[in-house]
Amino acid sequence: MKKPVVDYETCIGCGSCAELCPEVFELRGDEKAYVIGSDKCNTCNCQEAIDICPVQAITWGE
Repeated sequence: MKKPVVDYETCIGCGSCAELCPEVFELRGDEKAYVIGSDKCNTCNCQEAIDICPVQAITWGE
């Protein structure tokens, strides 16, 4: 099963992914996005979150 993965070095903490998929992504105190529910992509459009990331910090992993 594909799961979204965040590259923390690249992430700028814009929060777009967390706005689109709050059950999958969360912005934390270090201003980076974290995957909190990789199995919840059925509740939102994870591909759209990947596509909207301005620095391409999110990809599909295994």
